[in-house]
Amino acid sequence: MHIAILTFDGFNELDSLIALGILNRVKRPDWRVSIASPTERVESMNGVVLQRQLTLSEANHADVVLVGSGMKTRDVVADRSIMSQLSLDPERQLIGAQCSGALMLAELGLLTDLPVCTDLTTKPWVQDSGAEVLNQAFFARGNVASAGGCLASQYLACWVLARLEGIKVAEEAIHYVAPVGEKAEYVRRMLANISPYL
Repeated sequence: MHIAILTFDGFNELDSLIALGILNRVKRPDWRVSIASPTERVESMNGVVLQRQLTLSEANHADVVLVGSGMKTRDVVADRSIMSQLSLDPERQLIGAQCSGALMLAELGLLTDLPVCTDLTTKPWVQDSGAEVLNQAFFARGNVASAGGCLASQYLACWVLARLEGIKVAEEAIHYVAPVGEKAEYVRRMLANISPYL
């Protein structure tokens, strides 16, 4: 099982790396979570530099593709040299967008008649694309999901785990990373957010 997290210059660390950390709770030889980007290195909005593990073209073949968020997403969406490398297919992949990643799903034509979650800054731009923006942290229909707000990346990651490995694995993953003394509350909140969409 291969999960690609699309990550671009100006990325939000919380969006890409929380999902990466939670998804890597599965420890199996056939389970791999990779950062995919258009360049060898990408720099976050706060100066953190990551080395890519996959090209965007390679990410097209992943079982799951999560589109991270960042302060330059509108520039990425406008860059044909980047967008032309992406060919995502919800018939054969789980696809998720975190915050401004919803703009990429809209540009790729994946939000037709599909409402979406995004962050408050990105909301008007996503609405301009014609998509309905929901006032909630997580939504999924079929194989396409979206999360709004940096810390909602935990819901996106747990939805992937629940879809691929079952709800018990998602519960164990969020329980592991949740704050001490609040673990049961975090598990309940995660279940309340993703269960209606499983």
